[in-house]
Amino acid sequence: CPNVNNIIRGVLVQALYTDPRIGASLTRLHFHDCFVNGCDGSILLDNTDTIESEKEAAPNNNSVRGFDVVDDMKAALENACPGIVSCADILAIAAEQSVCLAGGPSWTVPLGRRDSLIANRSGANSALPSPFASLDVLKSKFAAVGLDTSSDLVALSGAHTFGRAQCSSFNLRLYNFSGSGNPDPTLNTTYLAELQQLCPQAGNESVVTNLDPTTPDTFDGNYFSNLQTNEGLLRSDQELFSTTGADTIDIVNNFSSNQTAFFESFVVSMIRMGNISPLTGTDGEIRLNCRRVNDNSTGSNALLVSSI
Repeated sequence: CPNVNNIIRGVLVQALYTDPRIGASLTRLHFHDCFVNGCDGSILLDNTDTIESEKEAAPNNNSVRGFDVVDDMKAALENACPGIVSCADILAIAAEQSVCLAGGPSWTVPLGRRDSLIANRSGANSALPSPFASLDVLKSKFAAVGLDTSSDLVALSGAHTFGRAQCSSFNLRLYNFSGSGNPDPTLNTTYLAELQQLCPQAGNESVVTNLDPTTPDTFDGNYFSNLQTNEGLLRSDQELFSTTGADTIDIVNNFSSNQTAFFESFVVSMIRMGNISPLTGTDGEIRLNCRRVNDNSTGSNALLVSSI
């Protein structure tokens, strides 16, 4: 399918006109796909009688988005070259195009992934890094999927240089950090006051704010500069810089002062993440509809149970 990149890019450009955060959302979909059973498109499957969708796992429910844009990309690709491009590969390409269109690096995405016949909701609940996580927990989640616990962790966290997050993902830092009844002491006090105004206690937890208050829709190194001034939005962001003695601090400082170093590391880490346990050869299938397995397939979570 020689025009695969241009086709995906065309759909993405259209979507960005009305939704400036869609690029970050699609990048996050690729991330949340790869951390659960590998990069296999499992996050895209809807509930059926036999499939428990990952979309309703705690880290994804009412949070991950962009499925309709993926549907549009799949429809355009099926029109151009039927049965060739997997949904897992669509997510990988869409992430690269999203980063590039936001001013970040571009890279050649390794292709050939196939799509899963199953989803893994319990795996999504246990494997995905949480915005509330300490650095030790973040490192364990990255190690569990074979990623480096310093360079890959810091580089991939840098994807939070664009996109939005809901109050529900950081409001504990504002009022009751680690059950203390007080705000997170690592939060810049001016930034804390702004966030408390946006997300009042017992307020609407689905309100969103910019992950990077400096350049919210641009892919750049400002995310790391924000950490240096204690303006990381999520605990999982600020922990990279504010954990005493952590090996991630020097990397944050380097990426803050050297955007080129960040971009180069980000490309390496995205390719590494995109290579987590792909289905290849005759494993899985090329889904014709990213939301469900093909009619002649036997997709079922029961397969997981019976093989244990």
